[in-house]
Amino acid sequence: MSLSGRLRRSCGCARLGHVEIHPAARELLESAALAHLVTRNPDGSPQVTCVWVGLEGDEIVSGHLVDTQRKIRNVRADPRVVMSLEGTRIHPPGLKEYLVVHGSARLEPGGAPELLQRLAHTYLGPEVHFPPMPDPPPGFVMRTTIERLGGIGPWTSS
Repeated sequence: MSLSGRLRRSCGCARLGHVEIHPAARELLESAALAHLVTRNPDGSPQVTCVWVGLEGDEIVSGHLVDTQRKIRNVRADPRVVMSLEGTRIHPPGLKEYLVVHGSARLEPGGAPELLQRLAHTYLGPEVHFPPMPDPPPGFVMRTTIERLGGIGPWTSS
């Protein structure tokens, strides 16, 4: 069995090729923790940006208003992404929990303003109007299918 297969089996996350999201990982993905999204530039170097994320089913979603952003161009060229989120709990031997998600992203046209409004309630508060413009562009929703979970937390326990 491959290392990635052993890792998936050790955390209890893989079943029939589908990654089941551990409840604690789901909780972190639905919290106000910023996600550090890593994509690949055309030269192969990493590009990192912070994004708001949420879950729809078992997919991680993020909203993006313009298609000129490097992360959008990178995902169009290479759908492989990695995200990390920092939690708040301390785990033995004193490490702060963090989640690393390896996945494959795809872009769906439209829906960004509505998703960003929903995520703004989590990240900024219930009374916030976002995006703060009268007629935002439809943008894109990035949907990331989770292929592997890692980091430090109960999602990696054996």
